[in-house]
Amino acid sequence: MSGQTAHDLRVADAVPDHWADKYTPLGVRPYLRLARIERPIGWWLLLLPCWWSAALAAIAGGAAYPNPWHLVLFLIGAIAMRGAGCTWNDILDRDIDVKVERTRQRPLASGQIRTRAAAAFLVLLGLIGLAVLVQFNGFTIVLGLISMLVVVIYPLMKRITWWPQAFLGIAFSWGALMGWAGAFGRLDPAPLLLYAGAIAWVIGYDTIYAHQDREDDELVGVKSTARLFGTRSREALIALYGAAAVLIGAAVVLAGGHAIALIGVAAFAGHLAWQIRRLDIADPALCLKLFKSNREAGLILFLALSLDAAVQALA
Repeated sequence: MSGQTAHDLRVADAVPDHWADKYTPLGVRPYLRLARIERPIGWWLLLLPCWWSAALAAIAGGAAYPNPWHLVLFLIGAIAMRGAGCTWNDILDRDIDVKVERTRQRPLASGQIRTRAAAAFLVLLGLIGLAVLVQFNGFTIVLGLISMLVVVIYPLMKRITWWPQAFLGIAFSWGALMGWAGAFGRLDPAPLLLYAGAIAWVIGYDTIYAHQDREDDELVGVKSTARLFGTRSREALIALYGAAAVLIGAAVVLAGGHAIALIGVAAFAGHLAWQIRRLDIADPALCLKLFKSNREAGLILFLALSLDAAVQALA
């Protein structure tokens, strides 16, 4: 394999014709793929609970809109920390990834990047995340640092438990606490309920995602809720997505949300119901499509919460 071909090796499920694979130097591309830059759905799903929490805090605090500076910081932090999480995951999983069809061309598994270089890249992304975190109040900084414990252990969970998606939920939903903490310097029942609802949401959508690898995971001995639920996945999603809608709705009520916010929760729940209705666990392409559609579901909720805050402030 030539040097150019090695650096231009695309991962099987990468977005085709992405700018990262067309306009960046060959030597940089493996690092961008390591951070999943060409697959923005990951940082969107990490970002949305942060934005929900910031919008919920705006409602509770009587502000007309979420703190714009905080929204920008959360965006930068989500991109950096999602990249760091993916890099850490690939460092730990490089021997597993080479055995799975969808992941065997990832930069570490395919030999495009050495482990030492990936570790240096991980440190760089972590420093960017830290630079974002220290812009917040002291309580939020400590809260953000605590989340690193979950991020570190998550990639190991699929080796020891059938519920690795729950640990992903704990990590990916942390932003549901951060937006509120950034606004008030404390936590209250509303963000805690939002956090619990977001965890249920993450377990649900990542179960759908994991059905893409169900057969390969069984061969290599990797555990997941997709394998655990199997043909009962639709029933499990009804419970998980139902819990997410109820818990998030309760958070909105506690924060003082009015009709617009609750309509947003209902629309969010309707989108999740559509995913359940469409689900076919034997169709990997459909599973990926439904998984990605959670960005739209999350944006619907964020926009409704933000609009509710604006209307209440103007009333």
